[in-house]
Amino acid sequence: MSRKRATIASRLETLWCVVLLSLCLACSPRDFLTRRLAADLISDSDTFKTPQLFWLRTGIVSNKDFTSPESLVLQRRGWIIGTEQKCPSGVDPPPCWDVLLTPIGVETVRPLILGALPANGPAIQVARRELVGISGISKAGKFADVEFTWRWIAINQVGAALYDTGVRYRSTVAFRGYDDGWRIVEQTMPSNQTLDESLRNAQPTAP
Repeated sequence: MSRKRATIASRLETLWCVVLLSLCLACSPRDFLTRRLAADLISDSDTFKTPQLFWLRTGIVSNKDFTSPESLVLQRRGWIIGTEQKCPSGVDPPPCWDVLLTPIGVETVRPLILGALPANGPAIQVARRELVGISGISKAGKFADVEFTWRWIAINQVGAALYDTGVRYRSTVAFRGYDDGWRIVEQTMPSNQTLDESLRNAQPTAP
């Protein structure tokens, strides 16, 4: 009798193992919004991987543009110079400046120029984002807010001059659960931020 019970128990154990295995196989790793999954989805998104562009303004520019923080950095590096000029119609506030690349600026900057955009001038890729970590996840059913920290990583000399890799930024992005797992919200939803909005609204935070 005991042998029969042992056989039944063994079969039940095997059956439970098969059931549990089937349930595990039916679940996708994306079904559970863990910190690791959130980090992978953020890091792999096209929005997060888009490099930061800097538009180099040369020629006649307003005093506001010439004294902007980015322009002052380039001036201190000796990459651009400006001579005071009369402002053309529609450009203000005065005075205006005729901005040129210096010889060292030509050597440093020109190889990085991707192409000229009519409104903004030549575009330069200067930095990329690096995910530092997931700070927390707040879930409500099939919706979640994920807070994370990230930083800029310079990809050339210009980026190193403009961005401090020691500065951390804090952002919060919305996630939504679907039948095939969790995804980052890519379109605006009430009370939720898209990843693009989250990165643009990021606030500096202590390392």
